Amino acid sequence: MIQIPLRKLERLTPQPAELDRYEAASRDDIRAMQRERLAWSLRHAYENVPHYRKAFDAAGVKPDAFKDLSDLAKFPFTTKIDLRDNYPFGMFAVPEEKVARIHASSGTTGKPTVVGYTKRDIDTWSDVVARSIRAAGGRPGMKVHIAYGYGLFTGGLGAHYGAERLGCTVIPISGGMTERQVQLITDFKPDIIMVTPSYMLAILDEFRKQGLDPRKSSLRIGIFGAEPWTNAMREEIEEAFDIHAVDIYGLSEVIGPGVANECVETKDGLHIWEDHFYPEVIDPVTGQVLPDGEKGELVFTSLTKEAMPIIRYRTRDLTRLLPGTARSMRRMEKVTGRSDDMMIVRGVNVFPTQIEEKLLTIPDLSLHYQIVLTRDGRMDNMEIQVESRPDADAAVRKTASAALAQCVKDTIGITAAVTVLEPGSIERSGGKAKRVIDNRPRA
Repeated sequence: MIQIPLRKLERLTPQPAELDRYEAASRDDIRAMQRERLAWSLRHAYENVPHYRKAFDAAGVKPDAFKDLSDLAKFPFTTKIDLRDNYPFGMFAVPEEKVARIHASSGTTGKPTVVGYTKRDIDTWSDVVARSIRAAGGRPGMKVHIAYGYGLFTGGLGAHYGAERLGCTVIPISGGMTERQVQLITDFKPDIIMVTPSYMLAILDEFRKQGLDPRKSSLRIGIFGAEPWTNAMREEIEEAFDIHAVDIYGLSEVIGPGVANECVETKDGLHIWEDHFYPEVIDPVTGQVLPDGEKGELVFTSLTKEAMPIIRYRTRDLTRLLPGTARSMRRMEKVTGRSDDMMIVRGVNVFPTQIEEKLLTIPDLSLHYQIVLTRDGRMDNMEIQVESRPDADAAVRKTASAALAQCVKDTIGITAAVTVLEPGSIERSGGKAKRVIDNRPRA
């Protein structure tokens, strides 16, 4: 558990009367509720979504085969490919006139994945995001600066509806316009910011560029998600802004942000809102369900979604399930990598967050970095491009470059070229940071 020498933690800790029913329920009550809701969700998917009827029949399993939670393992997985194969509305379980909202992924590779919501789904989504903000320390009447992107991406509107449901005042600035972000934080004095952690670093740079002390801002809480980030980055942001930095988790295919959230009083992993989302962790190769405590790929089944139920969706996020602490519901360990983010370089598995952790051990280097992969003949090459801190001269940058290369070699086992760039050289993104540029030829 991280000790928090920050602002007035006792004022951010919720009282028992503020918790929802299932946040403090017994595990037996939670499991009984999950059995009932899972049985409904499996029937709803089978009876109303042709893809699931076909997939269940091919696996030789019917919804009636579900009697206990362990029976869920009999049912087939859903993947992003399945969603794209049924583009645009083939996964919907209600008539189109009952769909109140449509969101979609960015679709950077192939067709976007499309998700739909009934009015009740929007209410559920608003509730779980409100619960997440409260778990992070948010309270009615606080001002929330939302710098997640609005539009088809679920981040902005998901945060917006949840903040309003909690009774907060919303500042819907969306992503980008970093100079204006700092101006509005300074002028509007929000208590909470919701944004990707990598873009929070860009906001930090802009504070310093304008000669402003970020620790004197009004911000008390940062709720960061949409990309993996490390506890080391948490400490960097908390120290820079004097705020509590907590993790929110979600993905559009499951509902959007608000599937799980860290509790500010513990910051020891994200409590999954198990009354709406049933988690499993599987071996990513064999698909076998792993016991709680073992690391693998996270899988979710929706328990209450109407428009687009999702059955055993493979998220590709790597984590493990842990017992509840601040809440009765189980926790998922902080996601620091995805199976599809993993780079294989000369036979070694490498995750961007491993590089990030090493960067934080070298004070003359910033957290703005990219990994560029190339191939020379049969040999893979990895270059780490990273910005220096503003006050680092040429000699300091050279020393820092050598230190990072040696650290990566010693701990990850890869020889990497390190290029230290001037501050501001790497393009900033108002959304998810692009950490890996793979220029290796496709097979």
